Amino acid sequence: MLEEFLAADPADVFSRYALALELEKEQRPAEAINELHAVIERDANYVAAYYHLGRMLARAGQTEEAREVYRTGLDAAAKAGDRRTRDEIQEALDALD
Repeated sequence: MLEEFLAADPADVFSRYALALELEKEQRPAEAINELHAVIERDANYVAAYYHLGRMLARAGQTEEAREVYRTGLDAAAKAGDRRTRDEIQEALDALD
C-alpha cells in the first residue's frame, strides 16, 4: 500500500519513511537505507530519518557513514527544535565511539 502511495506522490516523505521502516522489518536493509536517503534528500528537516538511517548503517557495518548521518541529524534536530530526537541521535552517536 505504501508503494502505491509513493507511485501516486513520489514526494510524500511520510510514506517513504514508513516504507523504509517496513522494508527493515522485512529484512531488506539495503532498500530501507535507500528509502531513508531519499527521505532526507527530499526533506532535510525530517529528523527521525537521520536516527533510523544512522542505526541501519551502523548495523550494516558502515560506521563512518553512520557517524556522518548522525552528525548531520544533530544539526537538523537542533534547527527544528526537536530536543527528543536530538538526544536520541546523540546517544546513538556516543554508542558508536
